[in-house]
Amino acid sequence: MRAAGRKLGLSQPTIARHLAAFEVTFGGPTLFDRLPEGLRLNAAGEQLLPATENVEQAMLALERQRAAASPALTGTVRVSTGECAAGFLARCLSGSTTAVLPSGITLELVESRETANLARREADMALRHQPPESGDFYVSKAGTFACAVYRRRDTDADAWVTYTEEQAHYEPARWVQRQIEQTGEKVALRASSMLMHLEAIRAGTGRGVLPCYVGDGHPLLERTTSPVPDSPPNTGLSFTVICVVQHACVRLSTG
Repeated sequence: MRAAGRKLGLSQPTIARHLAAFEVTFGGPTLFDRLPEGLRLNAAGEQLLPATENVEQAMLALERQRAAASPALTGTVRVSTGECAAGFLARCLSGSTTAVLPSGITLELVESRETANLARREADMALRHQPPESGDFYVSKAGTFACAVYRRRDTDADAWVTYTEEQAHYEPARWVQRQIEQTGEKVALRASSMLMHLEAIRAGTGRGVLPCYVGDGHPLLERTTSPVPDSPPNTGLSFTVICVVQHACVRLSTG
């Protein structure tokens, strides 16, 4: 109930009253079991779930079409992206080479790896390394960025900072794993986010692969490999693609 309140911007008593009134309209059993730990959808409520999900999808589609039809470029543009990319975008909002946002537009950065929030209008667009595998989305290539290996300055950190086993399919993790297999070097730390990698490398825990836009600007880090396209042959480091993902209905209004 608390989570629903935060999501809807309503108090728990208000949500409870709405639920009770909704249950009364059916004139039968309650749809939720009231338990000490909170509400739980019961069998009667489960039967209504497919219909309510269809209603939700219809309302979301109507909202997307309304947004696409609006001629005014005003309001908040929510961009879903990762932590490090969000920090980079935030830094780019100032400076002589920065493109000025249209008057009336406020940029809002949301840290999230989920593409589903686009369908629910929880974000207007997303920056992703990989396009979504399914869904009614418009995907365009925003650009590429280079990666390189970094470590803390004035250290001889040889062990690696890399991703977890569940993220072994990530290209940086695959590249680091090839280096480990070829050299027999150890892993100092496995962590699930780039921000964790940055902090570990900054502390001297080990060395690891970071985007150059993150590593080059950090005063405590030094690059130990050349970035693409200047990397020596067979280093395996490559440009990483950034995709802009929008829901197709919203894309109609932005061209």
